[in-house]
Amino acid sequence: MTNLNDPKKASESAVEMRNLVMPNHTNPQNSIFGGVVMSWIDLAAAMVAERHSNRPVVTVHVDDISFKAPIKIGDHVLIKASLNFVGNSSMLVGVKVYAENPFTGITRHTTTAYLAFVALDDIGRPIKVRGVIPETEDEKRRFTEGAIRIEEMKKKNAKNKIKV
Repeated sequence: MTNLNDPKKASESAVEMRNLVMPNHTNPQNSIFGGVVMSWIDLAAAMVAERHSNRPVVTVHVDDISFKAPIKIGDHVLIKASLNFVGNSSMLVGVKVYAENPFTGITRHTTTAYLAFVALDDIGRPIKVRGVIPETEDEKRRFTEGAIRIEEMKKKNAKNKIKV
């Protein structure tokens, strides 16, 4: 049995999701509503945080979501989410969204977002989470950048008394 205090490899918590863009997901321009993409991002990122912490989690901050290209009706959407950084009780998850035209095979990077989560104890309070082990150069870079991003989030949220 795994000890829930032992650090875990970043790759062990990563999640990939796929969705098909249907008419009910789109606006009058036949591109997906940003809110739909944001909900899929939050769902994938929450799964990463839960897989890492083995606890229920809540989103405490969405940082720097960027919509780079439209996602059209009929596109296949690939969402890749991975754990970038772990603090005492906070986890930073990075998410990239890609749209693929299933008929041409052309894939486009459409959206990037960073979300912070906290794991909850049995009565709903933030709880300390296990560390993360970044292995690849990319994971190590994301870990270093994630530490900086979490500090920036803490500064932004200090005004609102939100703990990250």
